[in-house]
Amino acid sequence: QVQLVESGGGSVQAGGSLRLSCAASALTYSDYCMGWFRQAPGKEREGVARISTGSNVTAYADSMKGRFTISQDNAKNTVYLQMNSLKVDDTAMYYCAARRWVCRGLKATDFIYWGQGIQVTVSS
Repeated sequence: QVQLVESGGGSVQAGGSLRLSCAASALTYSDYCMGWFRQAPGKEREGVARISTGSNVTAYADSMKGRFTISQDNAKNTVYLQMNSLKVDDTAMYYCAARRWVCRGLKATDFIYWGQGIQVTVSS
């Protein structure tokens, strides 16, 4: 059974940085598109970034460009999200997700497998 396990969340002051990790198991890692999503209380889940594990091509939601960086370590089947210049509005539960073959768009409904989520809290 596919498992995605996030780590690295926590609390940070505005302007600070965090790096999230997502370790994937029980899948052919190179066949998948990996994404990061987030959901704040009372808001819909929104896409943050995605990476094609086979080609390493990345894409970002417009509001995250320049501050967030998605990367991967194929040897560890792990995807990272480096978050810099964090804002209070970045406070949310962050989720790792995976979909097979197609790596296009950032719609949550297109991703099949999900991690349990990890909390990121940014204070002023």
